[in-house]
Amino acid sequence: MKLRKMMIEYHKLPVFKKGMEIVEITKALTASFKESSESKMIGELMLENAHLIPAKIANAEGGDIFSHRMDMATLIKLSARELYSQTALCQHLKLTHNDYLKLLQREIESFRQLFLEWVDTFDVNNDVYDEWSFRS
Repeated sequence: MKLRKMMIEYHKLPVFKKGMEIVEITKALTASFKESSESKMIGELMLENAHLIPAKIANAEGGDIFSHRMDMATLIKLSARELYSQTALCQHLKLTHNDYLKLLQREIESFRQLFLEWVDTFDVNNDVYDEWSFRS
């Protein structure tokens, strides 16, 4: 029962909701790309990065171990930054209308703020040592 409650709870997090919005915007954005093999590949990479964001939030919320949550936060940050960089590539290649790309960029920035607030809730004292830990 506790696992079910945790699964429902992460869906309520503002950072998760924003991550899901980014997925939906990215889907619509990539569907608007001009047809080419290059745009198809870029679109697939963008969708992969977008989908990783809420997936890793859910993963981090599945346990309360600080080091695991920070690992997931790092992967989220990398995916969000890569997705943002990919919008610049799309602008350069003129794959879609700039307004669509700017919308996604604004949503990623909004996500970044929520992400920082979320990471601040991680309890550094709730951790376990493992062979990969940096702390002694």
